[in-house]
Amino acid sequence: MFFDEARIHVKAGDGGNGCVSFRREKFVPLGGPNGGNGGAGGDVCVVASRHVNTLTSFRRRQRFVAGRGGPGKGKDMQGARGEDRVITVPLGTILRDADCGETIADLVEHEQRVVVAQGGRGGRGNRAFASSTNQAPRMAEKGEPGQERWVSLELKLIADVGIVGFPNAGKSTLLAAVSAARPKIADYPFTTLQPNLGVVEIDGRTLVMADIPGLIEGAHAGAGLGFQFLRHIERTRILIHLLDGNSDQPLGDMQKTNTELGTYSATLARKPQIVVLNKLDLTHTRERWPEFRRRAEEQGVPLWAISAVSGEGVKELLRETRRVLDGLPEETEATEEMMVFRPHEDDEEGFQIEERGGKFHLRGKRIERQASMTDWSQSESVARFQRILLAYGIWEALEEAGIRPGDTVCVGGVELEWQ
Repeated sequence: MFFDEARIHVKAGDGGNGCVSFRREKFVPLGGPNGGNGGAGGDVCVVASRHVNTLTSFRRRQRFVAGRGGPGKGKDMQGARGEDRVITVPLGTILRDADCGETIADLVEHEQRVVVAQGGRGGRGNRAFASSTNQAPRMAEKGEPGQERWVSLELKLIADVGIVGFPNAGKSTLLAAVSAARPKIADYPFTTLQPNLGVVEIDGRTLVMADIPGLIEGAHAGAGLGFQFLRHIERTRILIHLLDGNSDQPLGDMQKTNTELGTYSATLARKPQIVVLNKLDLTHTRERWPEFRRRAEEQGVPLWAISAVSGEGVKELLRETRRVLDGLPEETEATEEMMVFRPHEDDEEGFQIEERGGKFHLRGKRIERQASMTDWSQSESVARFQRILLAYGIWEALEEAGIRPGDTVCVGGVELEWQ
């Protein structure tokens, strides 16, 4: 079964903690600090591959975590970088932030890669805090937490040919007849609930053909399989518009289908079409075929006729399809600009104070990051955080907000007592 949408949670690796260490060597009585920095956390990356066809694997697994950075060590040794977590998706996968809907990347090339969550930087060791006034600091930073978020995945098929038409036109039967694909086939509407791909060989050459769920009126507004149908034909190069020879008005069905395509996207409406009447094996379809062809020619539409069941006319249709494809200019996939996820830099230094439940909640990207990287078991680290509050103007803002000794301040996942 084809699975074309998924939602995953990604968590980049936390940075490794910095180290508190001093030189301990013979004949060096007053060795200075030599604690190394922690290693950066691993990133979570998504990579497109032509060897993957669906998003089915994400039904069983939805959480992906990168490796944590190694801790710093003495002798100025930096911790190892955390291992990246690589997620493989099919070509044609669009990544979006699941919370805000912002597009992260549109992956259409083999091995195209995007970082969706960045690892946290490693905490600094005590050597980094040495100064002329504090030559033996006994403090180090904890590693920065890695980024995490929910990402939605949406797959749009990349195929040479898309077979479109109303339900029961015989799309799945045609695909099964010309390729090794084995879609579910039955004589009732919406047998195909998911797209099917097949590789078709004609005169020693191959092309990729997609059988797409049937279309009904109102599909552009989401009726029936609406958006699922239309999304998958956006990237096909040409369309085989298959008409049901058993329908009372196959040419009327064609006009309805084209109306839905044009209403959804002007690009879809401009795609080359090969219009084909199917079910020529049925007696009444064959009897009406000359009339259908005449009426189609009056509308300026060349009409082909086949029987997907018996194979009549199918080889000629495939050769015509190959000819039309060969006549198209080389197509450069029009995609949204490739983006790599970065934390928003807007208002990086801003902060907000809110009194709620008898506690003062302090929010702000920069100050929350500082709080998460502070080792609260080290008195020097606590004193440094207090200096940061003063330098950022937060201390004064808290006093203006009415904070008193003994009150609780919540920031970066920790609760502090104001003194």
